[in-house]
Amino acid sequence: MEEVVGRLNGYVWSSALVYSFLGLGLLYSAVTRFVQVRLFKDMVKLAFQGGDSRAGVSSFAAFSMSLGSRVGTGNVAGVATAIALGGPGAVFWMWVAAFLGSATSFIEITLTQTYKTKVNGQYRGGTPYYIAKGLKMKWLAIISAALTLVVMSCLWPGVQANTVALSVEKAFGIEPSVTGIAIACLLALIILGGTKRIAKAAEIMVPFMAIGYILACVFILVFNLGQVPEAFSLIFSSAFGLDATFGGLIGSAIAMGVQRGVYSNGAGIGSETFESGAAEVSHPVKQGLVQAFSVYIDTLLICTATALMILVTGMYDVKPVGMAPIIENIGTQPSLYTQMAIESALPGLGEIFLAAALFFFCFTTLLSYYYKAETCLAFLVGNSRTTYLLASSALKLFLLLAIVHGSIKTAAAVWALGDLGMGLMAWVNLTVIFFLTRPALKALKDYEQQKKAGKNPTFTPNSIGLKGADFWEHEYQSNDSAPLQRC
Repeated sequence: MEEVVGRLNGYVWSSALVYSFLGLGLLYSAVTRFVQVRLFKDMVKLAFQGGDSRAGVSSFAAFSMSLGSRVGTGNVAGVATAIALGGPGAVFWMWVAAFLGSATSFIEITLTQTYKTKVNGQYRGGTPYYIAKGLKMKWLAIISAALTLVVMSCLWPGVQANTVALSVEKAFGIEPSVTGIAIACLLALIILGGTKRIAKAAEIMVPFMAIGYILACVFILVFNLGQVPEAFSLIFSSAFGLDATFGGLIGSAIAMGVQRGVYSNGAGIGSETFESGAAEVSHPVKQGLVQAFSVYIDTLLICTATALMILVTGMYDVKPVGMAPIIENIGTQPSLYTQMAIESALPGLGEIFLAAALFFFCFTTLLSYYYKAETCLAFLVGNSRTTYLLASSALKLFLLLAIVHGSIKTAAAVWALGDLGMGLMAWVNLTVIFFLTRPALKALKDYEQQKKAGKNPTFTPNSIGLKGADFWEHEYQSNDSAPLQRC
């Protein structure tokens, strides 16, 4: 089974997909005149503004839900895996993927808000919705929704559960199956409460867990301050093959840096579009900017802190696929590199701290996975409330079983399945947003013109010749007298 999945990953994750991420990110940076730099002030400001409603959640709640999804195993085990398979230079390519990917994220989230709808009294949006309304290709939208439903309810939860189970086993000696059952039980208590409870849980948990982890990273880096410049030097020299040890890993560094970078921040995959569809904003571009900002936080801040911590403590191996090991410092699997790095600086406390941090990281990620799967389910069943309730009950049960199953599988198996799902989603989403570039650019131009005129931007699709944005045309009630600072 693992051999078959590995062969499929070889086709899906060919160099064509890797360079599609980078190429589209560069294209969107150019056509938006580097919106991720020009409107950085707006990104930060909008992330913490706005209110919710009966149908939607605030920008900050949607931001927290999405960040809760992004901040997880990708920041801890994902960074370690990138270093293990691509060398320290992979970190540089994670940065490149994040910078360019923030423009890609802006485009896909702007499209999400543009073509969002209301289902059973709640806002819904995401890749299937903008395929159906923007491209008018219902069959492709159904494929996208079904694919995302499988990935979010079956493939990705196993990665999260497995990472937590391994960490808890190393710190406390608890069997992975016990950890998996515990996670499933706690998750059930929240997902039974619906979208609002998921948003509230993420809004409370994400800031605290992210700040706590960053503080721990800062402490360790200060403790090893003398090695930090050397770590940066190693990252840059390895990224371009200038380091003698890692000179033959340029291709692996680019591939693993991009692959693990997009797994961490989700830009271009379409996985982070769903939470944004629930946001209550007056203009699609506002949420596009908010989510572009979350890419920076995820990769340029949290992933960088993790990478530096691993490199300065020397707690890593470099074992490229199909090659002899280049560096063998610790002889263990990548999922445990970060835990060992913290333990080396905080003996007796490091393993326990990271096990707890990973639990919260992965727990909030699992919450967001359920929300994404539920949104795709809502798209597939339509407005039939009875069918939706029955199907959502089955979804909850299936997701909880997938968590328990994933916790006892090997790390290699669950990561391979997760990569396969991510690659398939990416091919669909990158193709779709390429053909929907124009509507997103129209929305950006409209937003900037209104801002320049001193207005609080509100979206009227007919005024810019945009069709298919049914929610904004028929249901949204704007408040033109709202002060400029509000969302």
